[in-house]
Amino acid sequence: MKFKLPFNKKQTPVKIETTKEHVGMISPLKSNFIQSIKNATHDPSDLIVKSIPPNITLIYIDNLVNGQTLNDHIISNLQDKLIESPETIMSFLTVPQVSSSNQLDEIIESIVIGCVLIHLDGFSQIILANIATRESRSLSAPENESQVIGAQVGFNESLSTNISLVRRYIVSPDLCNEEIKVGKRTNTSISLLYMNGIASDQMVNTLRQRVKDLDIDALIDSAVLAEMIDDNSMSVFPQMLLTERPDRFCDSLLNGKLGLLVDGSSMAIVCPQSFTQFFQSREDQNLRWQIATFVRLLRFAAFFISIYLTPFYVGALTFHYEVIPQAFLVPLSESRALVPFPPVFEALLLEFIIELLREAGARLPTKIGQTIGIVGGIVIGTAAVQAGITSNILLIIIALSALASFTSPSYMMGNVIRLIRFPIIILAGYWGFYGIMLAFCFILIHLLRQSSLGAPYMAPFYPPRLKNMRDSIIRMPLPLTAKRPIITRPADEDKHQPEPINPEKS
Repeated sequence: MKFKLPFNKKQTPVKIETTKEHVGMISPLKSNFIQSIKNATHDPSDLIVKSIPPNITLIYIDNLVNGQTLNDHIISNLQDKLIESPETIMSFLTVPQVSSSNQLDEIIESIVIGCVLIHLDGFSQIILANIATRESRSLSAPENESQVIGAQVGFNESLSTNISLVRRYIVSPDLCNEEIKVGKRTNTSISLLYMNGIASDQMVNTLRQRVKDLDIDALIDSAVLAEMIDDNSMSVFPQMLLTERPDRFCDSLLNGKLGLLVDGSSMAIVCPQSFTQFFQSREDQNLRWQIATFVRLLRFAAFFISIYLTPFYVGALTFHYEVIPQAFLVPLSESRALVPFPPVFEALLLEFIIELLREAGARLPTKIGQTIGIVGGIVIGTAAVQAGITSNILLIIIALSALASFTSPSYMMGNVIRLIRFPIIILAGYWGFYGIMLAFCFILIHLLRQSSLGAPYMAPFYPPRLKNMRDSIIRMPLPLTAKRPIITRPADEDKHQPEPINPEKS
């Protein structure tokens, strides 16, 4: 039996175009004006139409405007007044943002962001009074980027609040803020922030163009925006930093980087970003350079431990017994005496259980999630060893690898570590150390090919820049890091005087 398509490939399907009723100018008649606004907004239940005698009409969306401002600064000022023209209405209003328009498209865009439409019967000119109000949570400490020394405030979902936090840190007229609208359905506001005289004009133009070229229906979160404007969105490694700390965001702007704030998202985007900078924390600048260097080296060591420790165990037990110390062979063989599975299956099983516990703890409420993570890990680990499903040595290695993956200051990079462990374990189970080396070369080549906003992802090691290595893996004393990172190609390279202050000088 053959099925025929409703039309063949040569035929052009008929496009049904929806007529836009909200295109054109406003009618001067009150009834026609009200009907046109209702048709354009599909007459929602929270659309309020209020008349002020004798000839003024107010239209607004109830959930978007400040009720007290509406009563005190608009309605009370227009009652019992002799209104002869729209200009007279504007003279009576005490609202800071007041404008006028006679285009229906512009008026509809204004009402959905919290403006009150003021119509005078007989005139097509509409007064737009912006008294928008939006519910937002109060400022709180960052949850994903906590630190001991330093500021304890994070971004929230309000764009205006986040911009005010940035301006509190950077009190300078050189801080540029450009607003861009993205999303045909959501019309989301995005703020592009950078320091004039420091940021590279080429990078600013590139990022601005990438955001403006987005042709999407909706933009809800900054993580979606970061993935869409990445240099390589197919890579598992993030090329842009997501941060909820205003101090880290401002420090990046002062180093010549660019920032994006998305309305409705508590995470800010920072770019360009190199691979080593994902292991740096803002708290490193608040610690003495010796301690900060030790902590950074600890993070990089934890990165390699988390990725390669379990594959090393699998490869050694499967193919390379000669690398195991002789004193360690007896306890290792005794711990695996009752395990019926090969090392690769045993490691993958435990890694899968660890990921289940981690995901369950993150999705459950805070009090229950902590209990599930601790009790579940202890009960399942003890029962698995006693039942002979796994060895106690591998259980220690898996727990150490999971613990090391939490040391990354970036949540996005921590997810990468969680993911790439699995293919490396599989390669180690099939080809031993040769598989581990193959995975290492593949990851290294992939990282060398990546870029962030056109800047090398592995800078300052590739291409090598010796001077910029001072603040990469090792955090040198501040007087020796007077230059801004070359990855940003800053217009002004000097951050401060390179020579330390001599306390003996007056």
